[in-house]
Amino acid sequence: MPMITVDLFEGRTREQREAFAKGVTELAVRILKTTEGHTWILFRDHGKSHWAMGGKLCDQ
Repeated sequence: MPMITVDLFEGRTREQREAFAKGVTELAVRILKTTEGHTWILFRDHGKSHWAMGGKLCDQ
């Protein structure tokens, strides 16, 4: 049973999440030889002030 975790900046729409989940699930089924019902995807939203790249917070 694959459990796929996706960390994102806040702001993605429900439609974007649904499309992403559908595409990733299709790939998991094909490549990992699992089933749709056994493929879990967890979306975790984060504010840009919770991430940093190159020593700077992403909200700057």
